[in-house]
Amino acid sequence: MHPLQCVLQAQRRGPWASVSWLLLRTCRAQSSVHGTTCPGPERQQENGVRKDFSSRLAAGPTFQHFLRSALDPQEKPDVEDPPPYLTVDELSGRQRKVYLETYGCQMNVNDTEIAWSVLQKSGYLRTRNLQEADVILLVTCSIREKAEQTIWNRLHQLKALKTKRLRSRVPLRIGILGCMAERLKEEILNREKMVDILAGPDAYRDLPRLLAVAESGQQAANVLLSLDETYADVMPVQTSPSATSAFVSIMRGCDNMCSYCIVPFTRGRERSRPVASILEEVRKLSEQGLKEVTLLGQNVNSFRDSSEIQFNNAVSTNLSRGFSTNYKPKQGGLRFAHLLDHVSRVDPEMRIRFTSPHPKDFPDEVLQLIHERDNICKQIHLPAQSGSSRVLEAMRRGYSREAYVELVHHIRESIPGVSLSSDFIAGFCGETEEDHLQTVSLLREVQYNMGFLFAYSMRQKTRAYHRLKDDVPEEVKLRRLEELITVFREEATKANMASVGCTQLVLVEGHSKRSATDLCGRNDGNLKVIFPNVEVEDVSNSGVRVRAQPGDYVLVKITSTSSQTLKGHVLCRTTLKDSSAYC
Repeated sequence: MHPLQCVLQAQRRGPWASVSWLLLRTCRAQSSVHGTTCPGPERQQENGVRKDFSSRLAAGPTFQHFLRSALDPQEKPDVEDPPPYLTVDELSGRQRKVYLETYGCQMNVNDTEIAWSVLQKSGYLRTRNLQEADVILLVTCSIREKAEQTIWNRLHQLKALKTKRLRSRVPLRIGILGCMAERLKEEILNREKMVDILAGPDAYRDLPRLLAVAESGQQAANVLLSLDETYADVMPVQTSPSATSAFVSIMRGCDNMCSYCIVPFTRGRERSRPVASILEEVRKLSEQGLKEVTLLGQNVNSFRDSSEIQFNNAVSTNLSRGFSTNYKPKQGGLRFAHLLDHVSRVDPEMRIRFTSPHPKDFPDEVLQLIHERDNICKQIHLPAQSGSSRVLEAMRRGYSREAYVELVHHIRESIPGVSLSSDFIAGFCGETEEDHLQTVSLLREVQYNMGFLFAYSMRQKTRAYHRLKDDVPEEVKLRRLEELITVFREEATKANMASVGCTQLVLVEGHSKRSATDLCGRNDGNLKVIFPNVEVEDVSNSGVRVRAQPGDYVLVKITSTSSQTLKGHVLCRTTLKDSSAYC
């Protein structure tokens, strides 16, 4: 094992310093070779850089460095000093080019934008050309083994590029960000010597320093999980200039501790952003012309802003009927209904979505708000995971099949025409054929419009890993998954058939990938809608005919459907407000 040096980092984020451990992997020691050959000038220069860095590292930080972080807020300097072992110039990006790749969920898309915002402020440039990158950062997912294997394969592909750069004496730094960095930590550094930095989901502010350390020839990692990091003061930089929609992270982490899920161990405990910072970000996105915002969180509707003291004595919100939690009830704070209300008022022409919610946190005030506000999409993601009460108990989901079905009925009564989507896991520990058939029957009973279905993949650290047995053979998991997918598609096609002949409001996203003569957009239920790119009347300007552009709202009459796509012909360009008279 190579030695590890632990460097304490004081992060000035409040009256009390949050002290984190930064793990620095020292570079491999040069083998002692007995002979008369002297090292070349390049090797001498490299050794000189490492020696200089090591001497500065040994010289600091001192105990006073950490005490400085605990000063009264009024005494703190406006500009934070660099760590004693790095200079301001070393922390600067010096216009080095960064290439970012994103894998996994919508939270990782938002994390990519946060990471890029941090790096941009430090003087880095963004490139979409892999060959010209000085830094390659992979924002990773750990939810399933397949997701991690994708990253291992990608690292293998990048190895040749890094080797080529070594020969050309132009250094290339490679970093792993996000959940995989958090979960595997040293395994990545040991297995892939080509990886220079690791940054967990709560360490993106530290990227400039980690990259500066990597420039000295050492591996660096910060995988500390935080109890309060929400990046509330970091304005994400949109990675797609032509985008019509954006993700806004409103909370991070998860307290539910479902037995199969790695998220609490890679993302940490639940903590929510202050409402004011969220509203400010949504306003800026509206000013930039974006027409849709998706509020993000591992349990987005469990949102609880406790930053304002006057609201901390409020009573807790009731859970959905028949649902329970794996933790003690939480009191106080501004809840999701309050946030959703205020976000929807920022711009009446901006559609609002949210994902991913937990079924336990759908009180009537949230459902009523979705029903009343035209710009809150009538679409709810309602992860079931299984149709068997016995399996749901083993998963520690906090509800039975009966309670879940009752909630579905209540949602459909409260929000007529609502579109439902769900998540399902095939082959969880101890799942019998009867359990599987109950999941099949739930798919047929509910008739979801969209679904996300996966075979179970056991994750280390989870409760299932420690207490249950992954006893469903892989071939059985895959067979059950295929059966679930087949049933889902059959029922989704039936559910979507109800749209034929109806006029729907669609937000145009761009050209269809399959046809240059068609446009593509999404309806209120988040289903893809394809329609011809032809001139249509503009409702706001009588007599004027236009072609719809990305970001426009159009009315489309649906003529045909499949399990995942609707097709129709476009009627006119409109506004969200005016569309209510037609839909």
